[in-house]
Amino acid sequence: MTFEILYEDGKARVGKLYTEHGPVITPFFMPVASKGSVKAMEGADIDILGFESIISNSFILSLSPGIDVVEGAGGIHKFMHFKKNIFTDSGGFQVLSKDFLIKKTDEGALFKDQSGKKMIYTPEIAMKNQIRLGSDVAMTLDDVAHYGLSGKEYVDAIRRTHDWARRSIIAHKELKKEYDSKQLLFGIAQGGTREEYRRFSTHKINEMDFDGVALGGLVIGESRGELMGAIAESVKHFDDHKVRYLMGLGSPPDVVRAVGEGVDCFDSIYPTSNARHGSMLTRKGRFMIKKVAYKNDHGPIEEGCKCETCKNYSRAYLHHLLRTHELLGYKLATIHNLHFMNNLIHELRDAIKKGRYKEYAEDFLKDYFSGKEAKEFSNNVQQKYMEKLRKEQAKIFLDWKGE
Repeated sequence: MTFEILYEDGKARVGKLYTEHGPVITPFFMPVASKGSVKAMEGADIDILGFESIISNSFILSLSPGIDVVEGAGGIHKFMHFKKNIFTDSGGFQVLSKDFLIKKTDEGALFKDQSGKKMIYTPEIAMKNQIRLGSDVAMTLDDVAHYGLSGKEYVDAIRRTHDWARRSIIAHKELKKEYDSKQLLFGIAQGGTREEYRRFSTHKINEMDFDGVALGGLVIGESRGELMGAIAESVKHFDDHKVRYLMGLGSPPDVVRAVGEGVDCFDSIYPTSNARHGSMLTRKGRFMIKKVAYKNDHGPIEEGCKCETCKNYSRAYLHHLLRTHELLGYKLATIHNLHFMNNLIHELRDAIKKGRYKEYAEDFLKDYFSGKEAKEFSNNVQQKYMEKLRKEQAKIFLDWKGE
């Protein structure tokens, strides 16, 4: 058994995902460690904060330091010194970026590496990279259809995604035998925000022999209404016994809503990237701690917060560190935002277990959107901001910036 449901409350559920490095309780949130580290944090920091899983990017790691280096260290867990679960993404979003993609074909993606050399990236290569890294969960290579494309472009991306998914399954099964691996494989459904496309893709991916299923191609510019509609339509066509993973979603109110639709796990640069820019998450929404109003504010980031930053440091100190670009500021801010996300996940689990998901969600959303800044950030400003972050992450290949 790969996944079992322990509690249900409406469509929301608490479950347990079994991997080689131990079980993970769902719902859960994964900090992003694309290049082998969560920015400004050590593996021990992530462990202390209570996270059971993180996600790295196999494509980016193949460029630097190289799969051979990580494999030679004994695998990604030893290389990163992180003993819990590690997911790896195939890097489809990055390799298909217009910034460096030469040509996309049914065979794979032709791109230029950092030296300018032309290389081909195929589903089979993506599977072998992830097997050799030794992650607990691998993701298929998918064709990410960016928001606002024409119908034909969506159809082509969906067709290619399904073909690559089938090839990934075949390659992964052979590689598991060759490497004596217990790695799980998740398939990714596409379709953008169009109901008929989303329905078709989720149905096809669900039919395939995957250990889990993922919603891809979202949180890249669509409105909140379009996002939630796509989530609801997708979940209807996924089997209950498969874990459901929504890629790239990390906004607290959207995580709360998505859990209510039956989503089990998430990853996003949202809390960590916001932290480094001085955008702090609280129960009353987010606020920009670099504003002059906090220069002499000697209280914690959030009253009642039990994170190490709030217990030991003031808003004024963090304001000073971030304004002067001190590295400690990035770490302290990240600790708080990640603590906030993990605490939110634990509260969601408890609410579902007690049959109080609806009441919890209503109270949380009411509190979160009570502040002026939270209201301003709750509409399309948020989608535009996340789209910008995703574009920055896509350029990681070229300028080595991002998570």
